[in-house]
Amino acid sequence: MSDSVRKITPWQLRTRTLEVGRRTLVMGIVNITPDSFSDGGVCFDPEAAVLRCLQCLDEGADLLDLGAESTRPGSRAGGLSGSASPPTVSAEEEQARLLPVLEGILRARPDAVVSVDTYKAATARAALVAGAEIVNDVSGFHWDAEMASECAAARCGVVLMHSRGRPEEWREQPRLEPDALLASVRVGLKTSLEMATAAGIAAEAVVLDPGYGFGKAFEENYALLARQEELLTLGRPLLAGVSRKSFLGRTLAELYGGVDAPVGARETASIAALVAAILHGASIVRVHAVRPAVEAARIADAVLRGGAD
Repeated sequence: MSDSVRKITPWQLRTRTLEVGRRTLVMGIVNITPDSFSDGGVCFDPEAAVLRCLQCLDEGADLLDLGAESTRPGSRAGGLSGSASPPTVSAEEEQARLLPVLEGILRARPDAVVSVDTYKAATARAALVAGAEIVNDVSGFHWDAEMASECAAARCGVVLMHSRGRPEEWREQPRLEPDALLASVRVGLKTSLEMATAAGIAAEAVVLDPGYGFGKAFEENYALLARQEELLTLGRPLLAGVSRKSFLGRTLAELYGGVDAPVGARETASIAALVAAILHGASIVRVHAVRPAVEAARIADAVLRGGAD
């Protein structure tokens, strides 16, 4: 794609506006959970999480994304309505994990742009009051009926992700051919956009995420990545979260004795997928290892510009 396809667009947050599209923005992930797939819970301690966030900022992260509940395949995330089981982490526990870290970041770096990765309206409300700028809802407003109105009232930025079903259902999802998969993602994101509009959220506040790994089988993620640019027809910037995902480990299995590459061995693959995502239209990338991602994004952006200054 040419750089002209990735439009320069304002992203309206709670207290400020970011320019999206001129260069790729890097969002650093910090998981405040004991069972994170990516780091085994090393940031579960609030002080360790704050230090990790500050390190991400020092390494060049433009935004931080704090999550306090794992949404790994098989988890009971999303069990607020329409699910047989309650969520593994209650809103109260999620906030007890999240808020001290958010407050610690903003004490140390008042200008930091912080996103909270939650599908619970109560947690979003508490985090926005505490200073968060963005709500990153992996359900695209589908798992908590109050989330859209909460975000509208706060006039915050939102990331709406496509998730095909809930984590407890992902392993049983039927496989889709590429055309059907792209149609499913497009329709799902369009529906989330319509829900945002109906709640009174300005289009300028919304970024869309195709949801790599969220209800997509291993090979389906590559079909989605190869055609990600088609989702730009929805009119909003795209965020891609491919860092350390399982489909990368599966692709590398032949190099690891026939078993999926472990999480710690997926960093080079993550960079390769990140560059592909940028070249196919992503304006924001969500990553675990910030400095390598910042460097890779600079190169991908230069390719998009064709070497122009």
